[in-house]
Amino acid sequence: MPKGSYDTQPAIDLPPTEPVWSGADVWAELGASFEGPGAALAIDAYPGADIPAIIAAARAALPDALVIDVEDAAALPTERIDELIGANLTDDRVFGVMGHQRLPDFYDPERLAAVADRIRDADRRVVVIGWGAALVPHDFRTVVLADMPRWEIQTRQRAGAPNWRCDNGGEDALRKVKRGFFVEWRVADRHKRALFPRLDYVLDTTIDLDHAKLITADTFRLGLSTAASRPFRVVPFFDPGVWGGHWMQEVFDLPADGNLAWCFDCVPEENSLLLRVGETTIELPALDLVFAHPRELLGELTFARFGAEFPIRFDFLDTMAGGNLSLQVHPLTDYISDVFGMTYTQDESYYLMDAGEGAEVYLGLRDDVEPEQMAVALRTAAAGGPEFAATDFVNTFPAHKHDHFAIPAGTVHCSGADSMVLEISATPYIFTFKMWDWGRVGLDGIPRPVHLEHALNNIQWDRDTQWTRDNLVAQTTEVARGDGWVEERTGLHELEFIETRRHWFTDVVPHDTRGTVNVLNLVEGAEAIVESPDAAFEPFVVHYAETFIVPAAVGRYTIRPHGAGEGQRLATLKASVRATETTATKTTTAVRA
Repeated sequence: MPKGSYDTQPAIDLPPTEPVWSGADVWAELGASFEGPGAALAIDAYPGADIPAIIAAARAALPDALVIDVEDAAALPTERIDELIGANLTDDRVFGVMGHQRLPDFYDPERLAAVADRIRDADRRVVVIGWGAALVPHDFRTVVLADMPRWEIQTRQRAGAPNWRCDNGGEDALRKVKRGFFVEWRVADRHKRALFPRLDYVLDTTIDLDHAKLITADTFRLGLSTAASRPFRVVPFFDPGVWGGHWMQEVFDLPADGNLAWCFDCVPEENSLLLRVGETTIELPALDLVFAHPRELLGELTFARFGAEFPIRFDFLDTMAGGNLSLQVHPLTDYISDVFGMTYTQDESYYLMDAGEGAEVYLGLRDDVEPEQMAVALRTAAAGGPEFAATDFVNTFPAHKHDHFAIPAGTVHCSGADSMVLEISATPYIFTFKMWDWGRVGLDGIPRPVHLEHALNNIQWDRDTQWTRDNLVAQTTEVARGDGWVEERTGLHELEFIETRRHWFTDVVPHDTRGTVNVLNLVEGAEAIVESPDAAFEPFVVHYAETFIVPAAVGRYTIRPHGAGEGQRLATLKASVRATETTATKTTTAVRA
């Protein structure tokens, strides 16, 4: 495939006339938005935003204003917050319990009222800054959201940034992510969604404050409504790993230092969404789109089932010239709900974008495996004894390009070396119970966390060789064909809610969202174009291996070869939420794609 065709910075174009400010102009615009004694500006933020830097910038740019740090002025002491959320964090390095707190739980209402009194009594204008600024009981002249994508938060935490109001900059990064995933981000999302109707501006602080960017709330809403009405991509991010390979570096023309294990190409919980106004690009959390337009994006039935949550995840696992993933299993729905407070689980599948000679997938258990014998062997290996002889207990299947393996929760599995996997899964993405990690340590030199007891509680011991071969391997069937195209069902298993379809094509292929979000990847061919039969959206070009989202509201669309893809046989893999047969027969807009 042509090097460099994969776009690492996809953006949604807005009219160049939309107002946007950057650098010093940000503070000039905000300063002009609230004038006079007692006029007040609130800059609320997502935890992870650099509040001290925002405060310093505001004081430097608005020297006549009284600047109040709402967190110092009114937040509860960190020790008290720790008590409130202790049961959610647990002692585990990775897993906690989903929190249902709200941001006012972390604030003293009397001290918030005292901040409001300071504003009322001030003889100059006032700026209130921090996560929770909008909680102050005051009618602010201007409300700003300093938003932050979760991947940017994690990048900063790896570099030493602490959690919100914590002195834990040097703590294990996994524990910092745990505090965010199970508590802080959930609280922040509830708070942010409630703020959307009140906003006047959105501030992008994903880069340093000297280069911050500001858009109006109207431009913010225009960007999200535009994304909800047309195909789009979120911003992929890449991460090295102990088992990582080099396929993505070569094919995507990325820097060749070290390895790359993951590319998260469609994880809206963590990915960014870029809005481009002329030459200026504004970075937002892709979650903002999910929160603002869940029905248009997800579809009525999918929204009814999952709420404002994007339930499908696409990512890449690169082990080309790398190593095996950890041997692992994902929790059953009942277990993830009962133990962790999640509402659905991490079913998944492996689609092989490429495979080296001898590549294989570990999947399901060998016939006549004795659970206790396997458990003893795993515990012995975990305690430093003889290494776990995986192939004595787990099946291996040859893996070739375009093979697709279903992996419903409870199935023992991992990708082997020399594979390039497009992983399609449900979104509760951190719930991987490692059983055996081949005796390795992580890139930080620390053994990666193994959760053997969780794994043993979820392994489905009846998924032996025959069951696995009959249900999870090579389940491709043709379901339709037309002029220049063939549609195949490649999975997933009946226990999973995600349906996948592959289209091979040399000509125009008709598609229809049928009322649910579609997630697609161009798994073969250099380039294709997505078009609306009714010209409802601008034609959208995709390149090899790019994942893209088609909102439910789009309805009918077509895909055909384009540009460098002309004359080639192309293929897309499409995932959507599968309805029950009862739902499909009783509704006019079925969720099945």
